[in-house]
Amino acid sequence: MSLKIYFENGQKKETVTYALKMLIRRAILATLAYEGVEGHSEVSVTFTDNEGIRELNARFRQVDAATDVLSFPLFEEGPGGAEFGHMLGDIVLSLEKCRAQAEEFGHSFERECAFLTVHSTLHLLGYDHVNSEAEDADMRERQTAIVNGMGLGVKENG
Repeated sequence: MSLKIYFENGQKKETVTYALKMLIRRAILATLAYEGVEGHSEVSVTFTDNEGIRELNARFRQVDAATDVLSFPLFEEGPGGAEFGHMLGDIVLSLEKCRAQAEEFGHSFERECAFLTVHSTLHLLGYDHVNSEAEDADMRERQTAIVNGMGLGVKENG
């Protein structure tokens, strides 16, 4: 399996290190492997702050509030094929919100970023958690298995 990630940093509140980018890559790869995705995949990851993600949330979801992560799948039913360059979609991660939630849940910033990246990647693969309790439980189970498989043991948080 190969993965191309297009990183963009649109915030100045948190330092985006090489280690953070590699953790994000590892989280995406772990999710793709868990889900049996083979071949080449591409994902865009944008780091933002609470104001940036609030603006996107208001524009695309009509929710005027900051959130932790937004997912913009290229395809509603899961990954696209070669004709679309195997692009899965876009992940927008509020590093400011990651920091706050890590403190709130009592784990590291890195763990929170990895958890939210796994969560978002599952959305890019077609999973959702808002339509039913069964879908929510399924997605949580997958998130927990993937993050535990990464050796992070992140507490569930959303």
